[in-house]
Amino acid sequence: MSDERHGAGDTRSSAPRVPRAPRAPRRLALALTLTLGLAASAALSGCGTPREQAPDHRTAAQATPVARADAAELRQRPPITGLLFTPNTRSHEAQRQFAIACMAEQGFRYAPVAKTQEAENADQLPQPFGLESATPPAATAAPQADTPPKPGSPESTEAYGRALFGDQDKRVTAKGVRMAVSRPGNGCLAEAETRLLGDGRMRWLQVRIMLFEAQEQARTSVEKDPGFQSVTGRWRDCMKRSGFPQQDPARLLASVRTAEERATSPALKADLRCKDETGYLTTAYTRLAAVQQRWLDGNPAIAKDWRTLTDRQNKNANEVLSRTGAKATAAAPAPGSE
Repeated sequence: MSDERHGAGDTRSSAPRVPRAPRAPRRLALALTLTLGLAASAALSGCGTPREQAPDHRTAAQATPVARADAAELRQRPPITGLLFTPNTRSHEAQRQFAIACMAEQGFRYAPVAKTQEAENADQLPQPFGLESATPPAATAAPQADTPPKPGSPESTEAYGRALFGDQDKRVTAKGVRMAVSRPGNGCLAEAETRLLGDGRMRWLQVRIMLFEAQEQARTSVEKDPGFQSVTGRWRDCMKRSGFPQQDPARLLASVRTAEERATSPALKADLRCKDETGYLTTAYTRLAAVQQRWLDGNPAIAKDWRTLTDRQNKNANEVLSRTGAKATAAAPAPGSE
C-alpha cells in the first residue's frame, strides 16, 4: 500500500502493494534512501591521475592502507537505519492475506502479489557516503507487479475501490516534524493494518515518519562531528595528491552521471583507494551511528514505542498467518483423493 505524500521522504510501509482504486488520488512512493547512487557497474582497480599516471610522492605511512571493513556490515551500524530497515515479510504477508479475505467477504477477488524474502532483502540500505565498492551489486529479479484490473471487471468498479481503499473523506493523517502521510481510514487495507497494530496503527506510522526524519537529520548533523570532519580532511588530502581535488565522496559520486562513466572514472578509482587508505567508511559510519544513537537517547519514547508496536505487529501477524494456513490446509484435498 502506498502513502499519499505531503512532505519529503518515505515511511516504507509494511502493507502489501495493491492496485489503484478507481478515481483514487495519486499515491507516491517515498524514498528512504539518500539519492547518492549505487556502486559502479564494472570492476575498478588501482588509482590514476587525469590523462596519465603521476609519480607517487606519498610517504610510506600515507601509502599504507588501513584494514578494509566490510561495507555491508558498516551500513548496519547506524541504529535508526537498523530500525527502519528491519525485514517485515511476515507482517506484509499477514496484511495481504487479511485484505484478501476481507475483500472476499464483500464479493470481490483481490489478488496482490506476495512479497518474497528475497525481494525484501534486495532493498538497499542507505549508502550516504558515496561509492563503497568496485563490485557492482548483485543482480536481482524485478518484483512482480500486480495485474491491473480488466476494463468492465468487478475489480475496475468504484465499489471495489471503496471496499479496498475506503472512503476518501475518511482518510487519516499521521504527522512528523516536517512531513505528513495520509492513509485509508476505512476499507480492507485499513482493517488489515488495524488487525496487526490495533489502536497503535497511527502511532506506528507517526513513529516511522519521525525515525525517517531523524535519519535524514543525522546525515546532516554528522558533517559537524569532529571525527567525521577529520577523516574527510584526510580523504581530501589523499584525493588532492592523486590529482582529483574534491569536497566529499557523495558529491563526487553524484557528479558521475552514468554507469559507464562510473565504471571507467579515474576519480572514482582514486576515491575508493583514498577511502581504504584513510579508513573513511569505517569512521563515517561509526560517527553517523553515534549521532543517530544520541538522537535515540534524547527521544527514548520513540524507540520504545517502535519496538512495542513492532512486537505487537509481529505477534498478530503470526496469529493471522497461523489461521489462514490452517484454513488453506483444511481446504486442500487429501493426498491420493484425486
